[in-house]
Amino acid sequence: MTRTPEQDPKELSGRVIGAAIEVHRALGPGLLESAYQACLATEFRAIGLEFDREVPVPLVYKGTPLDCAYRADFLVAGSLLVEAKCVESLHPIHTAQLLTYLRLTDRHLGLLVNFNVPRLLLGVRRVVNHLPGA
Repeated sequence: MTRTPEQDPKELSGRVIGAAIEVHRALGPGLLESAYQACLATEFRAIGLEFDREVPVPLVYKGTPLDCAYRADFLVAGSLLVEAKCVESLHPIHTAQLLTYLRLTDRHLGLLVNFNVPRLLLGVRRVVNHLPGA
């Protein structure tokens, strides 16, 4: 079975990272996360990536759904969660947050993208949720 670019995780994450690099080239570091998110959405549209913004992350505690208003920044092509950051450096808590979002949404792959770096590739981290049976 041949996968489309949107189905191949490596190809999809490569396209997302390319879009983030384009945004970073145009803006550089130092803006608010919301500015990078808006520009990233514009870049996703420009390259034809299907995405949703501010995706609700469900939380169920002991069978009770809770309205905690957790939201992932982007869900790209229905499979890749993307969290945009603008912090001094990525810390384990950022990875833990994305990993939790992946678990709660039954997704396998996510990207943390920190725009507050001199070269964007220094601020990109792949996060993998090892789902049972995956």
